[in-house]
Amino acid sequence: MAARPDTERPGTAERPGTAERPGTAERLAVVTGASSGIGAATVRLFREHGWQVLAVARRQEKLEALAAETGASFLVADVTDAGAVAALAARVDELGGADVLVNNAGGALGSASVEESDVDDWRAMFEVNVIGTKRVTAALLPQLRRRAATHGVADVVTVTSTAGHVAYENGGGYNAAKFAEHALVGALRLELNGEPLRVVEIAPGLVKTDEFALTRFRGDRAKADAVYADVPEPLVADDVAEAIVHAVELPAHVNLDLVTVRPVAQSAQHKLARGPLTPRS
Repeated sequence: MAARPDTERPGTAERPGTAERPGTAERLAVVTGASSGIGAATVRLFREHGWQVLAVARRQEKLEALAAETGASFLVADVTDAGAVAALAARVDELGGADVLVNNAGGALGSASVEESDVDDWRAMFEVNVIGTKRVTAALLPQLRRRAATHGVADVVTVTSTAGHVAYENGGGYNAAKFAEHALVGALRLELNGEPLRVVEIAPGLVKTDEFALTRFRGDRAKADAVYADVPEPLVADDVAEAIVHAVELPAHVNLDLVTVRPVAQSAQHKLARGPLTPRS
């Protein structure tokens, strides 16, 4: 894979208040939920831009394949397990700290109403989307500060969802988890004020990946496919990865607090066009 030049954006060193940073080859991004979908796409794009990457997920075989493809390093870890997160922090410490943490691990389970949904599904969604994000962020903040002290800036990027901004029917558990994760990001940004640490939230709308809907509907391919049926060009994982990498490669004094990324066909959580997009006559 050909890496892009290890240079900063033109003119960033001259901007007032912008730290002069090393090239991307000297910078490390840690990406959770990296074995598939948005996480894997983000690992690939960081590597294309010349970054060092530590890919983190539960599935060793998928991580091994991604590492062989991209040259990324990897660590098998479950973000809901305190011991695994401690091991992740130790590994990042061995690597000299991290410039970017991408909290991407998450997911949805079930599509029943608040009344009928399974409490265990809610618990599992909170564990990975909220508690997992808290665990990893808290564990790696010392490593991010270490890198910010020498590189001028470090980033915490969290992939939430538009489901964390607008509720919808039969999504109560996922809504609740993502609303909580959105609040976590907002509180963190306030708490880190005064430090050279950027806190970025990427909130995707409809993204077609191999596993998200299939996992939500417990392997029911027909239900998963129906989510995207006749939608003209839903987002794909690469689109979200572009937003993530763009945010952290901006000049050090620029923070994208919240980036909402939707396909043109989706004007709002409840407003989705199916069929060709055509101008009105």
